Amino acid sequence: MPRQTSRFALNVRNATLKDIPGIVALSGKVYPVMGAYTEGEIQGQLINFPEGQVVVEYEGEIVGYAASFIIDEAAALAPHTWNAITGNGYASRHNPRGDWLYGMEICVDPDRRRLRIGQRLYDARRELAERMELNGIVFGGRMPHWKRRRKQYDTPQAYLDAVIAQEVSDPVIRFQTRMGFEPIGVLRNYLPSDIESGGYATHMVWRNPYAIEQTKSESAPPGSKEVVRVATVQFQQRRVSSFEEFMGNIEYFVEVTSDYRADFVTFPELLTLQLLALEETKLSPAQSIERLTEYTPHFVEAMRQMAISYNINIIGGSHPTRTDDGDIQNVAYVFLRDGSVHAQEKLHPTPDERHWWNIKGGDEIHTIQTDCGPIGIMICYDSEFPEVGRKLADEGAKLFFVPFCTHNRQGYMRVRYCAQARAIENQCYVVLSGNVGNLPGVENMDIQYAQSCILTPCDFAFARDGIAEECSENVETISVADLDLTDLDRARQEGTVRNLRDRRFDLYAVKWNR
Repeated sequence: MPRQTSRFALNVRNATLKDIPGIVALSGKVYPVMGAYTEGEIQGQLINFPEGQVVVEYEGEIVGYAASFIIDEAAALAPHTWNAITGNGYASRHNPRGDWLYGMEICVDPDRRRLRIGQRLYDARRELAERMELNGIVFGGRMPHWKRRRKQYDTPQAYLDAVIAQEVSDPVIRFQTRMGFEPIGVLRNYLPSDIESGGYATHMVWRNPYAIEQTKSESAPPGSKEVVRVATVQFQQRRVSSFEEFMGNIEYFVEVTSDYRADFVTFPELLTLQLLALEETKLSPAQSIERLTEYTPHFVEAMRQMAISYNINIIGGSHPTRTDDGDIQNVAYVFLRDGSVHAQEKLHPTPDERHWWNIKGGDEIHTIQTDCGPIGIMICYDSEFPEVGRKLADEGAKLFFVPFCTHNRQGYMRVRYCAQARAIENQCYVVLSGNVGNLPGVENMDIQYAQSCILTPCDFAFARDGIAEECSENVETISVADLDLTDLDRARQEGTVRNLRDRRFDLYAVKWNR
């Protein structure tokens, strides 16, 4: 049987000069009121930047067209009009040394809506930006439903806010946000001939995650790192003879992880309960807390000095503390290498903590700014409440640290499974650090079970099974891993699933009281 060949029914390709009549005809069909492009305008676009002009051809007919050019960031992100930034439609402001791709036009044949032509054009434009290692894509998007709702929303910004809040629906804005774009404002007098939009446009931006490897992320705090080395210490609870011996045991691991040039080292929850082994007589829970509180200033200052001396950020486990309001709380202290000290209260005490130590829950949780970006602290049981991790992610944290203390495998697995869920649903990294060993003379610290680990989201960019590193169970040791924050950016924007972005804000919301 002779070999048969068939031409593609649908083809996405770069436009050529031969396509000009078809593009002009398409633009006239799409914009019967505003008017079609002229052949000269299309020719100017093709000559100025041929790589940026893409057509979709279906059964020999031009059914889609995207026009783009490169421009500098200052012009792309500043207020502008369509005529001014596109050079009156000729793409004459194309700048080969620019760092943003400007989307000046997308036309889709209204009779071919079911072929996902718009999506194909957006994908082609995104692939171009990635290939050329540009910072991203920017354009002015139509808002055609604003005019009909002008009585309800007297400004285009109010209308845009309502669309983003999903109070009203706008098909154009909805499609563009689904394609990964975010509005950063409204452009005034952008295209006066667009009567339905009142001449206004949404200022849309898509940031290229692959460009982050070349330059700092636009959204990253100044000085933040993109590949972060983290270490988790699986710490053995043991009898010590002095406060100095206790701190010496901690310093050993700080020095080791500093030699590995780690950015963070994490210690377990209730780390300082080891100090109660110094007591000659068994103390009641209330007496124990009061005794531990006496160590607080010495512990904090010693850890602060270690963070500075060893040039490492230390997640100092947690320390039961009587706070200024008189409550006993389980507090995680974070010691940054710049000498600053931060505290995060545990929000959800376990039944054991409430029973043995009369520990009360904290009042609020926030990210902590570090030289590697914002981080979040969830102390053990807090990791089992998804609202906590989501709030930290919304505040920009990509690294969660979970100091924990569990007595048996069942308790450990609750923390482990929930921490993995937080990594997946927030597309972030989660570092767990737990205790092993035992303190027979200390209430509620008789036995310990841990397999400390460093967890990732579950997608192609990350380690198999979502585990970057993990310790052998129930032995004192450390694990170290390099975590690429740009992988998270890619996952959040282009991952197989996009849990953080795909939330249904029209159906639910979590409101925090503080």
